Amino acid sequence: MAVITISRGSFSGGKILAECLADNLSYRCVDRDVIVERAAAYGVTQEELRSALMNPPGFWDRFNHKKYVYLTLIQAALTEEVRGGKAIYHGNAGHLLLRGVSHVLRTRIIAPFEHRVAMVQDRLKMTREESVAYIQKMDQDRKKWTHYLYGVDWGEPSLYDIVLNLEYMDIKEACDIIASVARQRVFEETEDSMAAMEDLALASRIRASLVTHPATGTLEVDVEAHGGAVTIRGKLANREQVKEVQEVVWKIQGVTSVSLEGLVQPPSA
Repeated sequence: MAVITISRGSFSGGKILAECLADNLSYRCVDRDVIVERAAAYGVTQEELRSALMNPPGFWDRFNHKKYVYLTLIQAALTEEVRGGKAIYHGNAGHLLLRGVSHVLRTRIIAPFEHRVAMVQDRLKMTREESVAYIQKMDQDRKKWTHYLYGVDWGEPSLYDIVLNLEYMDIKEACDIIASVARQRVFEETEDSMAAMEDLALASRIRASLVTHPATGTLEVDVEAHGGAVTIRGKLANREQVKEVQEVVWKIQGVTSVSLEGLVQPPSA
């Protein structure tokens, strides 16, 4: 029961491919709207979350804590949505948000540019010139967004398990290929891969709880979980903040131990 992520440029047929795979494999389709709705349950608006996913980060966003909050909630929502397997996610950066889980099949499709232009012209009723500019902006925005999140190039082939060029194949053929790969033993759930997914889900829930709690909402820390053992790394101003972090984390189901590393900054001289 693999989880499949689909990365592609806008108007490349990603939604159609996801629906085809869902029919072929009897999986669920998970799109951006599903994740935004789930993430909004943490107490933020869907409009803010969509903006965080769609709009590329600017220079000042590296200092914008809200962006960090929204992306934290999106990752928590995604991991909860797909942790049971048999899911296809065709939203932004799924292959990066679900890193470290071997039964996640990371796919990327590349559609001919002229095909994408024609699709924009047909659906959005734009001129060819407008369509070209629109696609170029969307691709650039996605590239910036991915680099901001993880410091990687969105198009880097090593980020994916399979990359398909649609120049000489249609969506149905691509669907059949990906479905065949998804059925391979290497992408079956194993005890280790399911544990990795549970660890990722727990760490994501912890980060989401920290950013939405009044006492810890301004903090940015790294969280790792291994079988309920939680390690938190970062810098806090004092031991009171350490205590607040511990109190939030211990309330989360599944936590069996909490280790804090390098969290207290020494007072300034």
